[in-house]
Amino acid sequence: MTPWLLSIPLAYLLGSIPFGYLLVRIFRKQDIRATGSGNIGATNVARSGAKGLGILTLILDALKGFAAVVIAQHIAAPYGFPQAYDIAVCSALAAVLGHVFPIWLGFRGGKGVATALGVFFALVPITTVLYLLAVFLVIVFFTRYVSLASIVAAAVFPFFALPHAPARTPIVVAGYILIPLIVILKHHQNIRRLLAGTEHRFGAPRVAA
Repeated sequence: MTPWLLSIPLAYLLGSIPFGYLLVRIFRKQDIRATGSGNIGATNVARSGAKGLGILTLILDALKGFAAVVIAQHIAAPYGFPQAYDIAVCSALAAVLGHVFPIWLGFRGGKGVATALGVFFALVPITTVLYLLAVFLVIVFFTRYVSLASIVAAAVFPFFALPHAPARTPIVVAGYILIPLIVILKHHQNIRRLLAGTEHRFGAPRVAA
């Protein structure tokens, strides 16, 4: 079996593990999909009243993305650079797609922010990820919009990351663009609410419609 056929499906399956759904089901006996936005990600888990589970969801979703890329790098290492890096980038994309379209939940998952953060930690220099986190935190601090911060951080990722990429093959360039694009597209409802001025602000109580 080639490293492509082993690494990419494995990365997808790792990304598909719905930690937010599982944690809320196990510890609160609830279906997170029936709460708030219906999203299985850390933000909705935290807003459901389980802030500790939200933090744990964030960590685990990031770790599964990180693990998917590290495992792919290990599998592909004997095949040399840059092919091994191409495989790692494709596996990163597969992990994010797994979170967004998990096979275990009828292909209805989260927005991929935490998982994308995890794969970025494995793919690019730590300074690049810290720049992205700084952008995210500054936007949250001044606007209190987590969604806006996620969208902007995703949008600027290729500009921060590509100049420092270990390789800039067509696969790498495509992966560096597609991963943040998926995150942005999954925020389409948030974008509509931001434009309408109805998006929920971090720390603000929800008002029943």
